[in-house]
Amino acid sequence: MQNRTIFKTPVVSGFFRLLFMATTRLIGWRIVGMRPEHKKCVLIAAPHTSNWDFPTMMVAAFVLRLDIHWMGKDSLFPKGPLGAVMRWFGGISIDRSKTNNTVDQMVEQYQQRDELLVLITPEGTRSRVAQWKAGFYHIAVGAGVPIYLGFVDTSRREAGVGGIFHPSGDFEADIQEIYRFYNQKTGFKDRDRRYS
Repeated sequence: MQNRTIFKTPVVSGFFRLLFMATTRLIGWRIVGMRPEHKKCVLIAAPHTSNWDFPTMMVAAFVLRLDIHWMGKDSLFPKGPLGAVMRWFGGISIDRSKTNNTVDQMVEQYQQRDELLVLITPEGTRSRVAQWKAGFYHIAVGAGVPIYLGFVDTSRREAGVGGIFHPSGDFEADIQEIYRFYNQKTGFKDRDRRYS
């Protein structure tokens, strides 16, 4: 059974979309890009330098009408109403005690669903890192889905989806091409952050 997220609730999503559109214009930001054309894909979001980067990306998701899902450890999804609410907000439970790893569990989720867009922050931390965790890439390759490049760029006061990347299976070559895109973006902190 597919998750029912807040983005599929017309009244709620419509209200927040209008609110966020007005707010971003008021503070001089632009939401750019388009909704992914693929029903199944991975959406990465970077740079992730402060507590403001992820909420800004979520605002962009509302404005672009993206049906966002996210991964969380299974303890975030208890039985009962709280677990149901977390799933309603797009959460996907990951059981870390299982022998198959997170990548395998997510690939299985893609195989079981007709539509799925999972938002992943590949840096894995707000601290400065030169290299990303490779899980997002292996999920995309294993599921046979493209990667969309979500971003925040404070230098241009923009956030949104900057393009699509089709992984070749050669992680080392592909990640350098992805880095080239993000090395032109500036987060809220560590404005000289670069990936290599």
